[in-house]
Amino acid sequence: MSPKMFLLILLGLASFVYMQAKRKACSLNVSFRGSSGLHSRPGYYGLLSALWCVVPAVVIFAFWMFFSDSILTSLALKTLPDSLQNLSADQLNLLINNLRNLVAGHVAARDIDPVLQKAAVQYQGMAQISRVALGLVMGIVALLSASIVYSRIRPEMRARNHVERIVRLALVLCSTIAILTTIGIVLSVLFESIRFFQQVPITDFLFGMKWSPQMAMRADQAGSSGSFGAIPVLTGTFMISGIALSVAVPIGLLAAIYLSEYASTRVRAWAKPLMEILAGVPTVVYGFFAALVVAPFIRNSGEAIGLIVSSESALAAGLVMGIMIIPFVSSLSDDVINAVPQAMRDGSYGLGATKSETILNVIIPAALPGIVGGVLLAASRAIGETMIVVMAAGLSANFTANPLQAVTTVTVQIVTLLVGDQEFDSPKTLVAFALGLLLFIVTLILNVVALYVVRRYREEYE
Repeated sequence: MSPKMFLLILLGLASFVYMQAKRKACSLNVSFRGSSGLHSRPGYYGLLSALWCVVPAVVIFAFWMFFSDSILTSLALKTLPDSLQNLSADQLNLLINNLRNLVAGHVAARDIDPVLQKAAVQYQGMAQISRVALGLVMGIVALLSASIVYSRIRPEMRARNHVERIVRLALVLCSTIAILTTIGIVLSVLFESIRFFQQVPITDFLFGMKWSPQMAMRADQAGSSGSFGAIPVLTGTFMISGIALSVAVPIGLLAAIYLSEYASTRVRAWAKPLMEILAGVPTVVYGFFAALVVAPFIRNSGEAIGLIVSSESALAAGLVMGIMIIPFVSSLSDDVINAVPQAMRDGSYGLGATKSETILNVIIPAALPGIVGGVLLAASRAIGETMIVVMAAGLSANFTANPLQAVTTVTVQIVTLLVGDQEFDSPKTLVAFALGLLLFIVTLILNVVALYVVRRYREEYE
């Protein structure tokens, strides 16, 4: 029986327990109607019984999903001859991978080792037994815990308090998982970055003016010492993001003002969905558009007036990226502007202000926290974009302020460095984690600045 079937049967059992517990609570409410009656509504008694039916069984199921493969693999390996059990760590990992591939059916018939075949058969047999045992244990635990709660249903039982406590614990658990995931991401990047800085000085990384992360295999090979200065990569990132924001912020904000203050209901009904379609277009499509249309147009236009324009330029990537992130600014700004109370508009009109003066002096300042949030989301989207930069701006880490030249960004270099089978003990690969940590710090600084602006103006207009 598949794990999905276990969960479906468990949900069906929980529904049955819910109905029975609710029915018992209703009958108790009728019997004690002359007195104080039930402490909680009958649905809470049913929900409490259903939760106690589901939660313990789900905990057992999660434990089985996480640890069953390791346990079954360990038991299967014990059936192998003694010569295959006293292996080094690398050889043992290879043997385990071969066993798992054999169990999954990823090995050709002619390549099957009879010894591993026997272990795989043992694994599959134990897996089938464990699934049957899992179903029995889940069913017994679910019925036992549900029957205990069902038998304790009384008019004075505080079912609502128990349900709210369980829900609160679930919310705390979800929040803890989110926090621990964030901490895990930061620590994983931080530890690998520390390994990189042990081999390359942090000053060379932060203040170096040349980016050439190439490490030779031999000491006498050309390019045996790479250059890991992040300044050219950061310059390209900020240049392309700045061009994108200079396109997206004015157009998106003006579009939001028009849709919320000037456009009729009919125009707004079709204009806003059409604009938001831009957010659903795959980035590779924008990359093709930038490489095949925008970049040649900029190059031909520049050559027509005597400018030297690269075939892959920061301007082409920035313009197309700006078009891509327009919906992030316009949609959020439109929602925030519509959320401004109508009383503020009416008060401005009552003082004799025109519509444009009301928008400029009342609505925009009042909606500024939300607008800043939309701009920050667009900036994060621009900084993290990769495909458009690869196809339209190139991979050259040029330290230049000329948007007509080819540049690269942090995300593009991270992808380039981690493509293929890499060894995580050389600066060439570890520098990708240092770039990720640097990008995280830059984004954090942007968030802090935006939060400061939001708090300042929110205190002024609330």
